[in-house]
Amino acid sequence: MNVMDYITKKLKSEKLHMGLIDPAEQEPSEAADIAEVLEEVGSDAVMIGGSTGLKVESVDETVKEIKNRVSLPVILFPTSAGTISPRADAIYFMSMLNSLDRQKIIGEQVKGARIVRDAGLEPLSMAYLVVEPGMTVGRVGNADMIPRDQVDLAVSYSLAAQYLGMRFVYLEAGSGASSPVPAEMIKEVRSTIDIPLFVGGGIRTKQQALEVTEAGADIVVTGTVIEETEDIKNTIEGLISTIKRI
Repeated sequence: MNVMDYITKKLKSEKLHMGLIDPAEQEPSEAADIAEVLEEVGSDAVMIGGSTGLKVESVDETVKEIKNRVSLPVILFPTSAGTISPRADAIYFMSMLNSLDRQKIIGEQVKGARIVRDAGLEPLSMAYLVVEPGMTVGRVGNADMIPRDQVDLAVSYSLAAQYLGMRFVYLEAGSGASSPVPAEMIKEVRSTIDIPLFVGGGIRTKQQALEVTEAGADIVVTGTVIEETEDIKNTIEGLISTIKRI
């Protein structure tokens, strides 16, 4: 499966949803249960990653179980070069452009490049931009977080990413954020760049999903809500139906 072609083709007709599953939060079989629900209710891909301190063994087993049970693309959302599973279909080859830590901008990518090549993973280049409050990813990534009222800064970072040849921009408010990336920021970034825009962090309700999608998000990522809700099917189905109505 060529995942870039898959995403590009789907984006021609609809907005997309991707569910983020953290291997540290459940056993591989439970992660596969969640992935089956995601596929059933119309999600477009499964992203694997999220926690710091993950071991490649747990990532690998989680990917294996999910691949055995669903046909959706499984895409790695890595925190480091040490968590790359060759079983996945693709990997977001990300650079946290607004980190103050060189390791997050290019160091882990240098360490992981040959691993990705040798594993035969499809690399999907992505600019990862952390917006306030940023939560754990902002702290661990030593991000110089984009203030919520500095829309122009987010636009400049995003345009720089496009000019550097990256295929995606991801605006991240942080897992567990009290609110998503501001709609005005999403709107201005979307109107400036020509590449697909991901938005994640703090999206728990249909109203929040509607706001970020109407503002211009091409791909909406939800993760925390999957971990917190007792009724994954109805919750995620409601979010996805809202996203895809736009």
